[in-house]
Amino acid sequence: MSLSTNQTKTLRGLAHALKPVVMVGQNGLKDTIFEEIETALGFHELIKVKIAAERDEREEIIKEILNISKADKVQQIGQVLVLFRRNPENPKIVLPSK
Repeated sequence: MSLSTNQTKTLRGLAHALKPVVMVGQNGLKDTIFEEIETALGFHELIKVKIAAERDEREEIIKEILNISKADKVQQIGQVLVLFRRNPENPKIVLPSK
């Protein structure tokens, strides 16, 4: 799903008050991290992920998370990544039309 500028802006506003629900530590990405991301996206649709890594490594981690989770990157500020993936069975977030 490709997000429009207006939809991204709405999601950034909603994400502002959120706390990170998944933390990627110095051990990097493990299967349990992906399971947590899948669970959180399925339940919340919009989540924050904190990635404690150096900049170059962080970019690689983000690419891998996006590839495996099939989520949209809403925003990244420093170590915090905001992801959105619509739950097709039980959508919780109402997005503006394109």
